Amino acid sequence: MTQIDFYFNVADKLVTACRIAAKAYGLGNRMLVLCPDGETATRIDRMLWTTPATGFIPHCSPRDPLAAETPIIVDHGTQEPVGDQVLLNLRAEWPPFFARYERLVEIVSADDEADKQAARERFRFYRERGYEIRRHDLAGAQSA
Repeated sequence: MTQIDFYFNVADKLVTACRIAAKAYGLGNRMLVLCPDGETATRIDRMLWTTPATGFIPHCSPRDPLAAETPIIVDHGTQEPVGDQVLLNLRAEWPPFFARYERLVEIVSADDEADKQAARERFRFYRERGYEIRRHDLAGAQSA
């Protein structure tokens, strides 16, 4: 069964997403970062070029010829899911294919009420289906 982790009280969702992607890469995991739109995917792409500040996290879009060999995939329009290890969801809705992944990561903003409400709905959706959900309170934390 998919392991689900909610990181909440997050000051900056995209910075936290990049830190979690860096951690996944460091652990040798493949990850799909599912973005709500092309603009967010572009921002994540740019941020991963400098995360960490002295390094680089190998990443690309699922349409890139190197996608099959690249550990972090950044996408906003996946029809066919990529990989099966870690899915980082930045969308407001739950991804219909999340159960094929070993782990699902959800990030919840500290200050955005609409984001918090959407996260509550996703949390309830997963819980009602019997998934155990681990909660990580990042209030005041510097990293994930």
